Amino acid sequence: MPSRARYIADFQVSANDIVDGAITPSDLGTIYTSNVTEGTNLYFSNARVRDAITTGNTISYNSTTGNITLSPSGVTPTTYGNATIVPVLTIDTFGRVTAASNVTISGGGTVAWQSVQTTGFTAVSGRAYPCNTTSAAFTVTLPSSPTAGDLITLTDYAGMWNTNNLTVNPNGNKLNGATGNGLLSTQRGSINLVYADATQGWISYASNLTTTISQPTPTVEYLVVAGGGGGGGTRSSASGSGGGGAGGYRTNVGGTPFSVTAGTSYTVTVGGGGAGGSAGQNNGVAGSNSVFSTITSAGGGYGGADSTNGGSGGSGGGGGGQTLSSGGTGNTPSTSPSQGNNGGGGSNQSGQYGSGSGGGAGGAGGSGTDAAAGAAGVGSSSSISGSSVTYSAGGRGGSLATGAGGTGGTGGENTGNGGQGNSSNNNTVAAAGGTGGSGVVIIRYADIYAAAASTTGSPTVTTSGGYRIYKWTGNGSITF
Repeated sequence: MPSRARYIADFQVSANDIVDGAITPSDLGTIYTSNVTEGTNLYFSNARVRDAITTGNTISYNSTTGNITLSPSGVTPTTYGNATIVPVLTIDTFGRVTAASNVTISGGGTVAWQSVQTTGFTAVSGRAYPCNTTSAAFTVTLPSSPTAGDLITLTDYAGMWNTNNLTVNPNGNKLNGATGNGLLSTQRGSINLVYADATQGWISYASNLTTTISQPTPTVEYLVVAGGGGGGGTRSSASGSGGGGAGGYRTNVGGTPFSVTAGTSYTVTVGGGGAGGSAGQNNGVAGSNSVFSTITSAGGGYGGADSTNGGSGGSGGGGGGQTLSSGGTGNTPSTSPSQGNNGGGGSNQSGQYGSGSGGGAGGAGGSGTDAAAGAAGVGSSSSISGSSVTYSAGGRGGSLATGAGGTGGTGGENTGNGGQGNSSNNNTVAAAGGTGGSGVVIIRYADIYAAAASTTGSPTVTTSGGYRIYKWTGNGSITF
């Protein structure tokens, strides 16, 4: 066909459309695109193009009008997310958003500033507090039942945190992974806290001026019991030997707390009990001192042999029973309150040759008579360990009537009791005195404070009645 011929879809080609060439109008007849055999010639029609188009499930197509549109995703058209809300979107493989929702950040994502605080208060999640410690230090108590994402901000309103610290009480939860209170001491400091979970509790996640939460050191209560003195030995002739004095007993429970410093190691020494005097008119051996830091309890005085005085110490030892002997002096060296009491003296009267008994933390040792040895000095009870235990009782002296010291201190590990005296067993056999009991050192402090940074000497560590309790039966140390 000549190059100037025109093909017009769905229109008739008339003779007027022929410009020149060999084809005449009579040769054409009437020609339509529908007369052209499909597949042998190219031509265009709207209907055929529309019928040829197909779409997937993400696009809508109307073959009648030829309009192509995106299928609705089902998502409500609106703005999602803002400063306190996080948008949650679902996107399919075609890149379409098929679902959308809003989730409010717990705690609000931001905090609302409150009025200046000058005394202790309980904070509320989602709030910020200017804290003025100009007049005095105080405590901020965090919420008792926080949820993950809760936020609280604290800031030094007057620049006085370095002088009057702000204490942060986690209220039964943890603070930076620790159970104790936190301490804010940076001048002009400010700190943000977010609650994470039960494992780490409240975490400081942002601050200015390198504000950090330190763990304050507690004040502690202590019980320091020294080793008890050994009882005296006797000869084979008629005699009785004195009981050992109890180890010194010192405690501040119910009194002035003992202050400690973070990072400082405090020495613990546990005194051993004194050996009993060997058979053959030998004095017992004094107990050894026990120590916690600057607190020293003196070992118990030795029990005198059958004709000697008792030794001085935390509590004095009893005197021997064959002569008018003296008991040892207790509370030596002198402490306030007193760490012990005097031992009892011996009797020089024939008969039972009663010896003196060792003094105890709770009372003096009794003096012997011609009928029997004196009564042992009673000990003192303490519940510092979580249960009531009696420590530092004197050892009872011996006599011909009673033989080895009966009731009262009988030595024993970690009791501080004095060792028993003895007798010559009706003038036939020399006898050794009893060994004094070893001492013990126990400290405790409120369990709102963190556990000790380190210890040595393998103390037994327990919690009871709101306290952390450390008990040493051998030498060691503790660092807070």
